[in-house]
Amino acid sequence: MNWKPKASIVLILLAGAITLGSVAIPVTNQPTFCASCHTIAPSYESWAKSSHREVTCVACHVRPGLEGWLRDKAWAGTKDVAIYLFGHPTDPHNLQAKVESAVCLSCHRNILRVSEVAPRDLPPPVNEVGLIMSHRKHIDAFAKRGQGEGCTTCHSSVVHEKPIKGYPIVMPRGHLSADAKPWFPDHPEGSYLRTRALSDCFRCHDGKTEHEGKVVSRKCETCHLSEKISNALLFN
Repeated sequence: MNWKPKASIVLILLAGAITLGSVAIPVTNQPTFCASCHTIAPSYESWAKSSHREVTCVACHVRPGLEGWLRDKAWAGTKDVAIYLFGHPTDPHNLQAKVESAVCLSCHRNILRVSEVAPRDLPPPVNEVGLIMSHRKHIDAFAKRGQGEGCTTCHSSVVHEKPIKGYPIVMPRGHLSADAKPWFPDHPEGSYLRTRALSDCFRCHDGKTEHEGKVVSRKCETCHLSEKISNALLFN
């Protein structure tokens, strides 16, 4: 059987690509590789101190399956590298990365089953103000709204931000304060991450937004046990 020169070249290139991929993919899956980009370095540093420090970047930012790998890893990753090397990388304070709720729920699906009444299910300081929060209702509502919302709409700060005012956990900003002093994030004025960090439950519970034909309530009792509301200090 005689091989044509073109066929030989194709086979050599294919073998080289497979070999390169078998080496490159494990390397690029490591968080330290992501941190080699100075734009991502602040996100890496916050991740390394977070409760998710044992979870790799790709576990959250690359959806499972072939399509997820091709879109989130091969295409988006190659584009980011090209921008970093030849273009103008986004400022770290304006990074916008989306994590699909399905990825979060692959580890945290039990959150859809718990009663979520703070005295029993949630850690301090949330349990001190009697929070009542149904994650299942919110996930269902986000899906019906169809505006790309999900877990990170409320929990965007869990991995890449500092706990608010020294709280033992990172939680949505909400409007709970450990004291009467104001709190503001470290991000520069006008940056995307600062705006996101200052967003709270009132982004939807504003007395104007509608869901299923009803205005989403802004009353404290919507999310808090009435007998515990007095324990909360509110942000201005």
